[in-house]
Amino acid sequence: MAAAVGWALLMGLHGCVPNGAGNPGSLLRTFLPWTGLGVPVLLAAACVHRSRLAVAAALVPAVVWGCLFAGTLADKRGGGGELTVVSHNVDENNPDPARTARALAASGADVLALQELSAESARAYERELAARYPYRSVHLGVGLWSRYPLNGVETVPIMPWTRAVRAAVDTPQGPVAVYAVHLASVRVTAEAGFATGRRNDSARKLGEALRAEPLPRVLVVGDFNGTAEDPALRPVTSGLRSAQRESGAGFGFTWPAAFPVVRIDQVLLRGMTPVSAWTLPATGSDHLPVAASVRL
Repeated sequence: MAAAVGWALLMGLHGCVPNGAGNPGSLLRTFLPWTGLGVPVLLAAACVHRSRLAVAAALVPAVVWGCLFAGTLADKRGGGGELTVVSHNVDENNPDPARTARALAASGADVLALQELSAESARAYERELAARYPYRSVHLGVGLWSRYPLNGVETVPIMPWTRAVRAAVDTPQGPVAVYAVHLASVRVTAEAGFATGRRNDSARKLGEALRAEPLPRVLVVGDFNGTAEDPALRPVTSGLRSAQRESGAGFGFTWPAAFPVVRIDQVLLRGMTPVSAWTLPATGSDHLPVAASVRL
């Protein structure tokens, strides 16, 4: 019974778990949806001991989990969006970038934001996407492709090499600032635990750029190497809305593509209304593509 109560408290008070040595707060929030797996374990233990009180106690974390995620599981997708964006970490080791490019073009997106572009694969994406997306800003690492003109294109210095690019997409409803980003990777080691220092530093720099953004309508899309609920990413996520949280269905896990367990690929926005968010089928990457349609 004590274990059930403790598990329920951990779930319900997850926001109170701080980041310190090993960043337990970030780690817990990354895998928080999976804490529900503790419920059947607790129920099984209660049944083995034939304790009605223990069974009742095991239902407490089940109720807490439901309160946390019932809204997430609901299907909030709608229609009527005026701009559709697809973001995809295409994986620099993708064995068939041309096939991935064709799949992304078939999505019907107005804007594509790609991460992990190598020098060789970037040429394949440029070739395959040229017919549908006449406007592009392609760099080693990240790139934007658009049906609409791109203005004010600039790289955003969040790391020593290019991991973010910003452009104003000139839509029929007016300009939208789009940031294609790939925050630094995290490492899990026995010595440092959930090591997020470089990622957090890149998030702080991106947050500074977003605070200086002059356009009122902003899309920030890409591989964040973290969930939108991770407190260490608040320099970016504060002031932005998650398209998946507000207009998706379910958790929208994106990594690893073969059996997704976390959502580290995001579509965040401000100054617009998300109407639908979803994941696309797997490509040759280890991430799933994410998509969102927004009303301008």
